[in-house]
Amino acid sequence: MDQALLRSLTPGVLAVLVRRGADFAAAEDAVQDALIEAVRVWPADPPRDPKGWLVTVAWRKYLDQVRADTARRRREEVLEQEPVSGPAPAADDTLQLYFLCAHPSLTPSSAVALTLRAVGGLTTRQIAQAYLVPEATMAQRISRAKRTVSGVRFDQAGDVATVLRVLYLVFNEGYSGDVDLAAEAIRLTRQLAARVDHPEVAGLLALMLLHHARRAARTAPDGALVPLAEQDRGRWDTASIAEGVEILQSALARDRLGEFQAQAAIAALHADALRAEETDWVQIVEWYDELARLTDSPVVRLNRAVAVGEADGPRAGLAALAELDESLPRHTAVAAYLHERDGDVATAGRLYAEAARKAPNLAERDYLTRQAARLHTRGGP
Repeated sequence: MDQALLRSLTPGVLAVLVRRGADFAAAEDAVQDALIEAVRVWPADPPRDPKGWLVTVAWRKYLDQVRADTARRRREEVLEQEPVSGPAPAADDTLQLYFLCAHPSLTPSSAVALTLRAVGGLTTRQIAQAYLVPEATMAQRISRAKRTVSGVRFDQAGDVATVLRVLYLVFNEGYSGDVDLAAEAIRLTRQLAARVDHPEVAGLLALMLLHHARRAARTAPDGALVPLAEQDRGRWDTASIAEGVEILQSALARDRLGEFQAQAAIAALHADALRAEETDWVQIVEWYDELARLTDSPVVRLNRAVAVGEADGPRAGLAALAELDESLPRHTAVAAYLHERDGDVATAGRLYAEAARKAPNLAERDYLTRQAARLHTRGGP
C-alpha cells in the first residue's frame, strides 16, 4: 500500500466533499473512513482512478453519516446527492483547502493547527512541537477548532497571512521532522505566489528554496545530522539558491519588510559563504535584530544568541542567552555549543548530554550524544 499516494490524495478528496456541502468535521471523518477502506481493499483490487475511488467511497460514507443523523429525510432525496462514479477532476484543490481552513470563524492559531492536522497530515504531537506547547494543549485546540467549524459552510476563505503560517510550519516539519512535506509546501507556495502579489509570499518562497537547497548535505550517509558549519557546500543546490536570492532581492526592493523576508535574508547570507569561516555573522546579527523586532519570538532570540556568539565571541553569545528562558527548546544545546567555544569543556559536555535527553527527534539526539561523548573523551574521566 502506497501511503505517500494516500497522503497526497487526501486534501483533494476532502476539498471535493467540502465543496459539495459537507461540514468540515464530518467530511474529515468520512475521508479517514475511506482511507481505511482503501488500505483494506486496494492491495487485492487496486482502482484505475484512485482519487475517484476515494471521492466516491468518502462521499458515500459521509452520506451514511447524514442518514444516521437525519433519518426523517426520505431515502430518495439523499441518494440524489450521490455523485456519479467515474474519474475525479484532475485539478489540485490543496491550496484552496488551505484557504478554506483559515476560516474567519477561527483564530489564526486554531486555523493553522486545524489545517496542519487535517490537510498537512501532521500528528498532534508534531504540531504541538511546532507551537512549543504541550501535546494535550494542542489536542484541545484542534478539538475546539473542529467544533467551531462543524456545520459551517466554507464559502468565505481565510487570509493570506494565516495560509503563509500554515505553509511555513508544514515546510519546517517536512524539512526537519518525520514527515516529508517540504517539497509539497514549496509547490503550494509557488502556486500562492502566482496568485498573490505580496512581498511576504515571495519571501516565504525564497526562504523555502534557500533552506531546501541545503537538504542533501544535512545528513551523512548513515543518517547522522550534519550541522551547517560542517556541511559539504558542494552538495548544495546552486540553482535553488540562485532562484531564492533573486526572488528575495525582488521582494526586498519593495521596501515592505516582513518576517519571512528577514529569515530568507539570513539564509541567503549563509548560502553566500563559500566556506563556513567566510560567513558574514555581523550582517546576520543585524537581520536577527530586525526579525526580533518583527516577531518578538523567543526562538528568534535564541538563534540570535548563536549569531552573536559567532560575531562577537562566545562570552557575548552566553550573555545574550542568559536573557532567555532556560526551558526554551534547544536552549541547552546552544549553551553547550557556546561553552565549548569558550573553552569550558566540562560544562559543555554535561550540557550536551542534557540536551540530548531533551532532543525532539532521533537524529538530533544522536548528534548531541556524540558531541557529549567527544568532549568526555577529550576531558578525560
